[in-house]
Amino acid sequence: MTSEQIRPATAADVPAVKAVTDAAFTPYIERIGVVPVPMEADHAANVAAGKVYVTGRPVTGLVVVEAYPDHLYLDTVAVHPDAQGQGVGGRLLRFVETHARALGLPEVRLFTNALMWENQMIYPRYGYELVERRVSGPYDRLHYRKRLG
Repeated sequence: MTSEQIRPATAADVPAVKAVTDAAFTPYIERIGVVPVPMEADHAANVAAGKVYVTGRPVTGLVVVEAYPDHLYLDTVAVHPDAQGQGVGGRLLRFVETHARALGLPEVRLFTNALMWENQMIYPRYGYELVERRVSGPYDRLHYRKRLG
């Protein structure tokens, strides 16, 4: 497999989707004081709905996306800690943009927890702009968007 291959997840990938998501987000539990929402997702339902795309054999990274009439919502980006720093996340973000364009959508939207400070450095490097900060229950979220040209 080349490092560029990103494919729709299948039912057989669900355990790997859960494992990668848990590995990527577990380190944040102590910092943010709650379990990150992606860890509690119904991975099987998301895969069945065609929302999950994976890369790697075994799976090393994934995105969960959902199309809306005016944007593609990037729900989750997860890269296994063993694969971080190898460009997997960047390839996944570029895939999301390509996917949004293929769907005819003008922008990608996402949010991240304000205490996941690493993301505040990553998303702007890929052209995302911070549009608002909103507290929802125990989650302090930073909302980003990237307009596609």
